[in-house]
Formats: sequence, structure tokens, C-alpha cells
Amino acid sequence: MAGSPLRILWVDIDSLRPDHLGCHGYPRSTSPNIDALAAEGARFDRLYTSDSPCLPSRSAIQTGLFGIHNGAVGHGGTAADPFSEGLRRGFRSPRAHGSLAAVLSRAGLWTTTISVFGQHHSALHWYAGFNEAIQDGYRTWSAEGVGRHALDWLERNADRDRWFLHVHVWDPHTPYTGTPEDAEALGDGRPDWVTDEVLARHRAQGGPHSASEVLGFGNSPLSRSPSFPLLPDSLESLDDVARAFDGYDTGVRRADALVGRLLDALAAQGVADDTVVVVSSDHGENFGELGVWCDHHTADEYTHRIPGIVRWPGVLDALAGSSSSSLHYHLDLFATLVELAGAVVPAHWDGEGFADVLRDGEVPAGRSELVLSAAAWTVQRSLRWDDRLYVRRGVASRPGRPRCSRPRRADATRTTSSWRRAARSTCGASCRTTWRGSGPQVAPPSPTSWRGAGRTRRRVVVRRRSGTSRRGPRGSSRSCPRTPPRRPATARSRRC
Repeated sequence: MAGSPLRILWVDIDSLRPDHLGCHGYPRSTSPNIDALAAEGARFDRLYTSDSPCLPSRSAIQTGLFGIHNGAVGHGGTAADPFSEGLRRGFRSPRAHGSLAAVLSRAGLWTTTISVFGQHHSALHWYAGFNEAIQDGYRTWSAEGVGRHALDWLERNADRDRWFLHVHVWDPHTPYTGTPEDAEALGDGRPDWVTDEVLARHRAQGGPHSASEVLGFGNSPLSRSPSFPLLPDSLESLDDVARAFDGYDTGVRRADALVGRLLDALAAQGVADDTVVVVSSDHGENFGELGVWCDHHTADEYTHRIPGIVRWPGVLDALAGSSSSSLHYHLDLFATLVELAGAVVPAHWDGEGFADVLRDGEVPAGRSELVLSAAAWTVQRSLRWDDRLYVRRGVASRPGRPRCSRPRRADATRTTSSWRRAARSTCGASCRTTWRGSGPQVAPPSPTSWRGAGRTRRRVVVRRRSGTSRRGPRGSSRSCPRTPPRRPATARSRRC
């Protein structure tokens, strides 16, 4: 019912990979509060962000659209901006009018975001539909700074009948700000798949965010700062590997402590049993998978799989403590929240809600496969289905020559159909991936038949009422490529 009480608290923990949470089997005590929440709610174990990293992922959540449809697929240039809405814009922006926050606001919820994300990424479209935005510069980065504003907000607003509060913390994201004392309190239990031999292979790979240049391009001043004792610039030894894991895990623990404080605040206000609590993330974090350390720029399991924990008293009681192994996009989870809130999911959204299934106390079937996109530091797209992951590494104009390719709306059908057919027909036993712990992941080679598949052309008819123009005489037409025409094989290809 639109007027019935409904309170939703969404705790958005940046860069949080599920397998570093106790409720997902991690041996270190990183998440006692999140674990308790999962025991009282439902856990979606195979929830994936459609687009990574930060800006594309949250843009997809806000717009309800995959990056290939909303336009925000990367962190810079035009790839970081949503598509122009052109003549569809009218007096109101359809994209802003149909944002997650706007949909909930029209359903009668007071919508608030406490996050520096919009400022940090210059992603002003994030604020569309929020009634209130709170950010105190980079003092709203860590759990401590964000927590002060969130607790103050709950003290003033928790007893309102209908609200949606987004609380975003960055603590597991680099630069890691934990201390050796924080790490010692977590005890043992770090992943042990990295040996001296494995580390030597990783260091030989080189490149930004590799074992030899963890922070991007080597010799970062951050690693020499006393404020970041658990932030190695290079993994010279297994002790450095342990420091990196400690830095990440202590960040997870601080974010979890904030979850505990927020839950205590709800209880103190007497609304804990009437508040929906959601814990999720924008993306995960790679720790050696595909040779990437302490970052998130691959279309793989460890960057794209995120936690999804929902406690909804009175609605999900039958599923308390349960877990779902069905494949879902993060867009599906938020479409479901919209349905459970009594609102209508916009018809143009890519997310598919499953509220009716949850109300019946059943686990949703999920999707048969997911297409995942990473286009910030790499250009990759992958297909995830069953126990397999097929990674497409950019678009090559000829063998060995990667070319930057921005996903476009014209490619949407190709992405979800041609990609599926090509991956299923080409990906045999050699690309089967077994998910065991945090071990290294090897991407299958790209099939030659896919090279150059990203180019599309469309016919644009240019019509003028009178006269001529430099674009052609009245009524003429011409072929207008959306991307530059393919160069001949003998030409020098443009490289990323």
C-alpha cells in the first residue's frame, strides 16, 4: 500500500566481495553484524553487478538500465556520461523521472543519500530523485565520517512512516586505512593460495595494479604515508601479500561495525522490526585473480559478484537464514524492492523483479545467464552461466591488436544473443572455471571469429525542407557509421 509505513535502509559498502564475509564462509571475523543480519534475512549468493566499477555500477542501479543502455560504462571521457536523451528529454528527463530514487519518492518515501560518490566521480545524475543528499566532502568517505551523519539522520527521521536511506561507505576500497593492531584483532585465516612460486609468476606479469605495481603505476606516495601502514606499493614477499589482505579485511570490519551501529540506532528508535535493511556493494575486489591486485577492473567473478542480504520483517520471515544460488543482476534486486514497496517498476528498466515469488516464501529461479561489462581500466565483457565464465577481452581489429570499444545501444541485441551463441558454441571444457576459494583465475582465449564484432553501421536519412547543405542535397541519404570505419588489415591499428 502506498500509504502504509515502510522504512528502507540500504547500506552500500564499496568494493565488498562476498567471500570475505563470515556468512559466506570466510574464517576471519570480518563481519559479525552482517552475519547476524543474514541469519535473520535472505542471502542472494550469486548476485552480480551488470557493469563495473563504481560509476557504471551505481549508474545502472539509479537508472535501472545496463550501462549499454544508459551510456555510463567507464570512468572517463564520454564513457562516464549517460547518453544524451535528445528530443526525448522534453520538460522532464525520462531517465531522471524513472530513477530508483524518483520511483520510490513518488511512492511516498522520503529518499536520502549519504555519500560522496556523486562528487568523487562527478556523477551528478546520481542525485536524480533524491529528496535529500548529504555529503561532507571526503569526510563522508569512511565509516566513521559517514556514520556521524547517518546516526544523526536516524535520530531525527527514523520514526517517519516512509523513508529510504542510502548509506555509502568506502572503507574496503583502497587506500586501506587499517592498522596492524586492527589486523591482529582479526586473527589468522588469510587466504593461503599465494605461495612464493605463485607470487613470482604474478610479479613477472607487471603492469598497473599487478603484484609489482599494486597502486597503479608504482612508487605511490600513499604507500609511504604513515596513515596507510597496510597499503603495500609492491608485493615483494608473502608478508606484503598478508599486509594487503589485512588492509582489505580491516576495511570490511570497520564497515561492518557501522552496520552494527545503524542497527542499534533503529532498535533505540523502536523501528528495528519495521525497517527493511539491505546490504550490498557496487562491485568486488581482485586479489590476484587475472593478475590484478587490490583493484576491480575485470569482467570476472571477483570484480562482479557482490553480496546481497535483505532483512524484511513480516515479508521474508519464511526465508530467514536462507540463501539463493540463482543468478541475478543487482538491478533485479532493486526492482524487487520497488515491487515490495508497492510501486510499479518502470517498463523501460532492465531489472526483473521477483517480489511475488518472495511473498510466497519461495526462492526465485533467477536468470539462465548474465552478461557482465567492465570498461574502465580494461575493455572486457563476459558471459556467466552455470559454473562457467567466458571473458571477451575487448574488440580486436586484427590479431594481437586490442581496440577500445565503447558499448552502444545498437549493440544490445548482439550482446545478449550473438554473444550467448558464440560463447556457448566456442567455450568448451577448456574455459570451465571451478570456484575454489580465492585462487587465481585464468580467462579463456578470445575466439578469432569474434574479432571486430563490435562495429555497427546505421542508415541515417538527412532531409531538408529547402536548399542544400554540406551534408548533401535535399532528400539525400548517406551511410553514417556510429564508429570509425574499419581500417584495412595492412593499416596500423589504433591501440588502447
